[in-house]
Amino acid sequence: MDGGRSDQPLPEDPPSAPQNSSPQNSAPQGSPSRASAPGASVPGASAHGGSTPADSGRVEPRGWRRLRAAVAAGPPPGPARPEFWRSPIRGPWLTAVFGLALLCGVSVLFVTGLLSYAAYDPDLARINDQTPDKGVLGFYLFTWPTSPYWGYRLSQGVHVTLGIVLIPVLLAKLWSVIPRLFEWPPVRSVGHALERLSLLLLVGGAGFVFATGVLNVQLHYVFPGSFYVLHFYGAWVFIGAFVVHVVFRLRRAVIAVVKGPRAEEQHRARPLATGGPGLVAPRPAEPTMSRRGAVLLVGAGSAALLVVTMGQSIGGWMRRTALLAPHGQDPGSGPNGFQINKTAASVGVRPSDIGPAWRLTVRAGGRQTVLTRDELYALPRRTVELPIACVEGWSTPDQRWGGVRLVDLAALVGVTHDAPRVLVESVQRGGSFSSVVLAANQVRDTRSLLAVEVNGAALSPDHGYPARIVVPNAPGVHHTKWVTRLTFGEPT
Repeated sequence: MDGGRSDQPLPEDPPSAPQNSSPQNSAPQGSPSRASAPGASVPGASAHGGSTPADSGRVEPRGWRRLRAAVAAGPPPGPARPEFWRSPIRGPWLTAVFGLALLCGVSVLFVTGLLSYAAYDPDLARINDQTPDKGVLGFYLFTWPTSPYWGYRLSQGVHVTLGIVLIPVLLAKLWSVIPRLFEWPPVRSVGHALERLSLLLLVGGAGFVFATGVLNVQLHYVFPGSFYVLHFYGAWVFIGAFVVHVVFRLRRAVIAVVKGPRAEEQHRARPLATGGPGLVAPRPAEPTMSRRGAVLLVGAGSAALLVVTMGQSIGGWMRRTALLAPHGQDPGSGPNGFQINKTAASVGVRPSDIGPAWRLTVRAGGRQTVLTRDELYALPRRTVELPIACVEGWSTPDQRWGGVRLVDLAALVGVTHDAPRVLVESVQRGGSFSSVVLAANQVRDTRSLLAVEVNGAALSPDHGYPARIVVPNAPGVHHTKWVTRLTFGEPT
């Protein structure tokens, strides 16, 4: 969001070093030396590069003298010199436009990310929480509601789609401020070092969060550890640095946008007071596009990503446009023709686990009931229409589920009112979230089912046959498949 430093008052004729200057050579008469350039001086060095009175009589380490001399000599050839950067459109206005766009977008990403984390109910039970050391980072957590039933589908769809759409904006913003990485001297003070460190956390955090998010959407887990944990802590590092950056740069960004790009021309050929490159090139190349053209180009890239991404969240005919969806454009036909994340084979579910020997155990306190598949299917059924929405951003349209209400299963073991939370366990052997705890409000919602059919047909093995959980407004990992045990109210 950096609005740039080029709008600060600068001397009319900034000092420029003579060619082939060195710490031992004095500057031409009438011209200030590099050592006296504003911001380029070193503590303990006089305007002539010698020792101050405080330094007289004290021998300075050779390495320190060389470092002071190198800094006093000015930026070395290359990107630390203003003339290295020649883009005619780089400047405070373009940087501010991209920065303000990111401010709006990242704010929405952060809020929807907080909602996504809360939807897992991590404080409900340890098996729901892969970040037990979160401490104060979970200050806002609340009991996740069951209404509106499409809430998680909307918030997570926005989170993932917007994150992908913002990638061109993020890259353009980083391009617009890349000269700042080569400020000279690299560190001028403790405060400047802290500022540079915050920028490192900002840029590194942004790259990490966006990269892990895209890899998760594609189910390409090349990073070590759990995506859930890495993305959670990485997001907090990024947002902390982002807030600091906004506090210090927002005013400049707004001023730069209000002034417009024409205000940059008066700063042409004026490097930063620090002696390093600014955002406005002193000797720009011939333009190949305007600044507004660059904004439109980045906007077109974001729009293209929107078109090829949002279909996986919206569904219907638009799913055919979801070219970036990892699950393919055609999930198949028939009653079970909708998306899945985990197949039965991928998590170690064997045919014998869900065959005739399968049993459902229902427990509460000291009571227990064991049901065969036929006995479960003989219980009174209810029908609800609910979607499946996953953390990767994809979701299904409303599917028509048939099954036994969780409150009715609780009644089988004596829980006839105020049903407590329930521990749901699956027969799956691999993968995460083979067990999950659902909150009491989820159990008591009459739309929460142990489903045995979908769209009028029996569940397929990949969709959780013989029985799976369906809960309104819950993330897909809480719709546990291949359920074998329900324990109501038991501590987990």
